[in-house]
Amino acid sequence: MASIDYYKILGITKSASEADIKKAYRKLARKYHPDLNPNDKTAEKSFKEINEANEVLSNPENRKKYDAYGEHWQNGEAYEQEKRRQQEHQSRSQSNQGGYSQEDFSDIFGDMFGGASSGRRTNAKFRGQDYNSEIQLNLNDVYKTQKQLITVNGKNIRITIPAGVENGQVIKIAGHGGKGVNGGPNGDLYIQFSIINNTKFKRDKDNLYIDVDLDLYTALLGGQLTVDTFDGQVKLTVKPETANGTKVKLKGKGFPIYKKEDLFGDLYITYQLKIPTKLNEKEIELIKELQKQR
Repeated sequence: MASIDYYKILGITKSASEADIKKAYRKLARKYHPDLNPNDKTAEKSFKEINEANEVLSNPENRKKYDAYGEHWQNGEAYEQEKRRQQEHQSRSQSNQGGYSQEDFSDIFGDMFGGASSGRRTNAKFRGQDYNSEIQLNLNDVYKTQKQLITVNGKNIRITIPAGVENGQVIKIAGHGGKGVNGGPNGDLYIQFSIINNTKFKRDKDNLYIDVDLDLYTALLGGQLTVDTFDGQVKLTVKPETANGTKVKLKGKGFPIYKKEDLFGDLYITYQLKIPTKLNEKEIELIKELQKQR
């Protein structure tokens, strides 16, 4: 059995679905996040355990190994290889051998990881397991390159998140996965980003899109209009007789291009004409006069 019960940490059962795991993790991660519990060592420890449990159970392959091998799940592949090797050896030296017992199971792990139950060891090197993690950020968090401290399998790792990272994008941190067996190389850490758009802009890769209200009089006569961009406001000149749905492109005012410093996509503005309401008698008169003129 595992020394730490990942299912118990997340408050779920072994029959929990992937959606149940994700829901439980996000709820607990928000509750125990260090930003919400400053200087709380208990919350910090819980947060690390929650992340560790999620890294294992949210990955179907790792979860299967954890269910099968418990605390030895990271070395499950190495165990299977060693088991096959010893089975082949026994099949050559003996006939009609039965299946492996629990004692055999312990002997193989003793061989591989220094146990004393069988007195034997193997010098075979095995690569460590790859880890998978998820980072959830708001869209405005990835407008600029930033450094962030994350906890993976109980270890703090400082990573650089380049500006422009996309929702669902996965980056690899080499050598930060599970430890190699018998001097084998460490596995890698794969981080998937979940980007939440908490802005009024729509993002499509490096370009941004936004609808801007345009009053009838400015649309007819032209004029100046102040509009929001992602990093501030700009003034635009509206041409006379601008139609509803007119699109304007602001070059270089979109989102940063991933790993291309100082390069940005474009911002596309669509004018949405606003028809005046609650007209007074004088306004109605003037509009009727304009209608006659037309």
